[in-house]
Amino acid sequence: MGRRKVISEENLGNMVLPVANDVLGIAIKMLGNGRLMVKCQDGFIRLCRIRGKMKRRVWIRIGDVVLVSPWDFQSDTRGDIFYRYRKNQVDWLRKKGLLSIRA
Repeated sequence: MGRRKVISEENLGNMVLPVANDVLGIAIKMLGNGRLMVKCQDGFIRLCRIRGKMKRRVWIRIGDVVLVSPWDFQSDTRGDIFYRYRKNQVDWLRKKGLLSIRA
């Protein structure tokens, strides 16, 4: 498989933006078993799990920008990760003012 070759940094591909109660965050600590600590843009640090469909296809590392969906209960402390942004997408989010937190 290897790394995906980026021909043009301007090619954003499918851009998934936060809707409803979704929030952007940065992975700050790997906990194992598909779980991470994520510093979210709304000020909370959440224990998040990687969605099962994503777990086998996308690798998330410390410092990656992710899209988090807080749980209905324990919404201040728990959430699900359902998208990871690539570097060019993160630059676009920062340029548009949608992402203001740093790792």
